[in-house]
Amino acid sequence: MTEPATRRTPGKEPRISTGVPGLDDVLCGGLTPSRLYLLEGTPGTGKTTIALQFLREGAARGERALYVTLSETSDELRAAAATHGWSLDGIDLYELVDEMGLDPDSEQSILHPSELELGETVKDVIARVGETKPDRVVFDSLSELRLLAQNPLRYRRQILALKRFFAKRACTVLLLDDKTSETGDVQLHSIAHGVISLDQMAREYGSERRRLRIVKMRGIKFSGGHHDFALETGGIRVFPRLIASEHHAAFDPVAKSTGSAELDLLLGGGLVPGTNMLLLGPSGVGKTTTAVRCMKAALERGETATYYLFDEGLATLMTRAATLGMDLRPHVESGRLTITQIDPAEVSPGEFATMAREAVEKRGSSVVVIDSLNAYLHAMPGEEFLVLQMHELLSYFNQQGITTLLVLGQHGVVGEVRTDVDLSYLSDGILLFRFFEAQGMVRTALSVMKSRVNAHERTIRELKLSEGGLEVGQALEDFEGVLTGLPAYRGKVAMLTGQAPAGGEA
Repeated sequence: MTEPATRRTPGKEPRISTGVPGLDDVLCGGLTPSRLYLLEGTPGTGKTTIALQFLREGAARGERALYVTLSETSDELRAAAATHGWSLDGIDLYELVDEMGLDPDSEQSILHPSELELGETVKDVIARVGETKPDRVVFDSLSELRLLAQNPLRYRRQILALKRFFAKRACTVLLLDDKTSETGDVQLHSIAHGVISLDQMAREYGSERRRLRIVKMRGIKFSGGHHDFALETGGIRVFPRLIASEHHAAFDPVAKSTGSAELDLLLGGGLVPGTNMLLLGPSGVGKTTTAVRCMKAALERGETATYYLFDEGLATLMTRAATLGMDLRPHVESGRLTITQIDPAEVSPGEFATMAREAVEKRGSSVVVIDSLNAYLHAMPGEEFLVLQMHELLSYFNQQGITTLLVLGQHGVVGEVRTDVDLSYLSDGILLFRFFEAQGMVRTALSVMKSRVNAHERTIRELKLSEGGLEVGQALEDFEGVLTGLPAYRGKVAMLTGQAPAGGEA
């Protein structure tokens, strides 16, 4: 239970929780008690939901909570809470809406005759606070108060009067504003101790994106910028923006096997913890199979892995892996492998970053696979934001000692190919896949184009899908032009024979 504000020593006040998962992290601990805060946002952004979570948190801690409403009835508030499975027991609802607002002969639209004037309305609020002596107060909303004031000076004076009154009563106050003011209420920002702004963006396809920003917060450190949040059954959850520099862990950067001795040689010893590998090539060339083979080798060593699947169905991946001799079901059943199918139209980048953090910090994953970045790109509002997001995410993985495998599909099959976005400079290593034709068959060439940590081979080897997952052949020394897709054969290098089993990568 939080100690009553009247007993706190000046300068040593503890923070109080907002009751909103993730928001306290953005605020670096929560709100300073006994202050007045502004929560602003257009209708539908989630102001009322945050306000109810704020009061419910206080009630759960044994604090007295008061919700003063000029815009909704108490029945509407209880109905809204019920959609989240909440009860408002322990929260005092003070309703200033009256049926007189429905009277066409009434010039004053929504308030009872005894509350027609702004001063009377404020007096009623003050009287209610004096009766209930709350620790947390929500005032919903300032729009009606602004209309009653009729001029900015009178409105500002009343807000200042309320601020002084609440400060003397040791109340933590949340003022809601739906931003209906034409010019924006900058004066109100100057009065409030802190301002939290909510925003929602409609997209051409998929659900709208919601985000918040701390505009100001006096006396405390907070995480700046926009933070995605989701409004779902059960309330609002905020996904703090990932700042990689705040997360470091000790780890041993010793190369580990991919499960294929030949692939290890090509990579210069294997995959090194704390690095990321970009698997780059056209569709169907074997990128996913290679990523699964590397991940399975880690699982067989007793490590924990997380696989984020954007492109294909979960059942398809499981069936294909089993067909290639890499049955993943035992690892899923043991809990050491988590495969999460992501819908890029519904999951925001901030939510995905939070999911990745939980995979590392809560489930202890040492290997993370993102398949593929093409679908992740479509979840972003623009290419430049994808690069910034991926920079932070990959830096976080590297600093935590995670082995990260990134699958990126290219457009085209043979000859000239291209990618949606260039992430090569963010990658610690690049594993390049190419189709080429030889002896009347379409074959696959594999080469390491970059490695920041290993002295890798500069050769080009043949790759073939097999019952063991994959098979890497010897260097294609007698071929020229393999990476162009139209090689010339000038020697006697033996090709890998046999067909890939059914279920090879599409």
